[in-house]
Amino acid sequence: MPTPTYTLIDSVTLGSSAASVTFSGIPAGGDLAVVVSAGTTATSYLAVRLNGDTGSNYSFVQMYANGSSTYSTSPSSQTALFNNGLSTSAGGSLIKMDFLDASATDKHKSVIARHDWATGFLHAIAGRWASTAAITSIEISQTSSTWLAGSTFHLYQIVSE
Repeated sequence: MPTPTYTLIDSVTLGSSAASVTFSGIPAGGDLAVVVSAGTTATSYLAVRLNGDTGSNYSFVQMYANGSSTYSTSPSSQTALFNNGLSTSAGGSLIKMDFLDASATDKHKSVIARHDWATGFLHAIAGRWASTAAITSIEISQTSSTWLAGSTFHLYQIVSE
């Protein structure tokens, strides 16, 4: 069985606070992975847009737990992935998103995300972008906060050898 390999496409380390980070000019190939290790100025929702699409073309299902309670929801017709589900923690968050079949032009795009807060919360989300376009850009922002200086963002292409 082939072994998956992560090839770094791009990385960003913020020198100062920023509202968003965008990876663009993403080459065609295998699946994509984005890893974010970031702090935010306040607890906020994560908003991920693909190819600059601001239409109501995103939906997802999510669950989260914090050791004492659980929560789940499934919003549809959203203007970004996670824009009312995956919240980031003031102080620090680790987020990993896998975009499946990112180059395919014959199906909608799926994303699986995991998010760990510094305070112990865990989110798990499966999402869909209702477009058959290949993913060529990924914008990662906050709905009501900014990323802190020192936050890191890495974009990988997952290939099998």
